[in-house]
Amino acid sequence: MISYDIAKAILWPLLGGIWRMRVSGRENVPRTGPVIIACNHRSYLDPPALGTASPRRVRYMAKKELFDIPVLGPMIASFGAYPVDRTGTPMAAIRRSVDVLRAGGCIGIFPEGTRNRDGSEAARQGVALLASLATAPVVPACVVGGDRAKALHQIKVAFGPPLALPANRKATREEMAKFTEQVMSEIRSLAERLDGN
Repeated sequence: MISYDIAKAILWPLLGGIWRMRVSGRENVPRTGPVIIACNHRSYLDPPALGTASPRRVRYMAKKELFDIPVLGPMIASFGAYPVDRTGTPMAAIRRSVDVLRAGGCIGIFPEGTRNRDGSEAARQGVALLASLATAPVVPACVVGGDRAKALHQIKVAFGPPLALPANRKATREEMAKFTEQVMSEIRSLAERLDGN
């Protein structure tokens, strides 16, 4: 994905210069093999900030309507994004995500499913389902400051230690629910740490 690398080369100095982006915990992202990065979602800047900060190429599910927008649609597709129909069955996007992970790829997921400025949106269990289906670790991550980018507030990105469901068997619903809450708890802890520094 040459366009991904070009975009990252452009975004690093932009995010680092204008918003003084600071990144911590990059060593927590496995350099090889399947991995899911689960992140909070406060602003439209979160996906590019997360992708730029990550040591891995991050692929995202994006709502299918974005792919119909001239220029934007082809651009995000060239970055490796793929569509998800939020009003219909998500099975096609789930299958695509599992294929990416089983091929050793890295996927970025926002567990709340949409931007969540005040933290009121409940997390969905998609991250746990994908982790179970693809036997992939989940790295909790957090971006803060993007929602205050117009005021040139500093953007901070942090990656936490990987979490994993039981291996060699399908996780139960109860295990997936607990795992989802564990992931969200780690994301909240990262947010509190970043907001406090």
